[in-house]
Amino acid sequence: MDRYLVFGHPVRHSKSPFIHTLFARQTQQELEYGLAEPDVDEFAQALRTFFDQGGKGCNVTVPFKEQAFTLVDCLSPRAKRAGAVNTIKLTDDGVLLGDNTDGAGLVADLKSHGVTLADSRILLLGAGGAARGSLAPLLAELPSELVIANRTHTKAQQLAAEFHDLGPVTAQTYEQLAGPFDLVINSTSASLQGELPPLAPALIHTDIAIYDMMYGASDTAFICWAKQHGARQTMDGLGMLVEQAAEAFTVWRGIRPGTKQVLRELKRNLGVI
Repeated sequence: MDRYLVFGHPVRHSKSPFIHTLFARQTQQELEYGLAEPDVDEFAQALRTFFDQGGKGCNVTVPFKEQAFTLVDCLSPRAKRAGAVNTIKLTDDGVLLGDNTDGAGLVADLKSHGVTLADSRILLLGAGGAARGSLAPLLAELPSELVIANRTHTKAQQLAAEFHDLGPVTAQTYEQLAGPFDLVINSTSASLQGELPPLAPALIHTDIAIYDMMYGASDTAFICWAKQHGARQTMDGLGMLVEQAAEAFTVWRGIRPGTKQVLRELKRNLGVI
């Protein structure tokens, strides 16, 4: 039976085995999917061993995405742009292909919620790996402007400069931000600590769409804050998790699984519904 894994540290909390088991059942694919939690300095060896022992593909999560970028034989265009790899496939000719499905997952989830990206003004909070992986897919949707804001302004400037050839992307400090924005995406991990990015409440209005890449059994701190200030459409990153997994499954198996029922089952599993 074909074997797949998710590598991370820590990774025991991962919902990837749950998601991919449902995808396999739905598409009648014979595979097994497990967890691997090597020490940070043992990832390269663990990855080689997995494929040497017959592994077919894997997902890679924190903190190994940048390291995986350097360990594969070739990169997809979106992985090159992201500077990180979250999906690896062993091709039929024995090549390790590195891909990045995070941005595609974000865009697919936004569209599933009816969010219009074309000609919209988007604010992206954060300039880390999650933001980097999202920029090319977001800019491909032809927004009127994409503004990056980050606590360390120089990182936002560097990111905007790197992706400027793909569309109208700029960097601003939190103090410089002026609305209106159609969509705000929080790519920071602040919600994991119950914290908030320093965003002015005046930027929130009733017609804005709010997206937090983090998720949990209840609303994240950022979503709670946005609702308090009048946002009516709020979304967390659970759908992105499922959509990026579906994209990875397609890379591996050549068949696209449906995501709606799997997302419902995942929410049930987490106690969200």
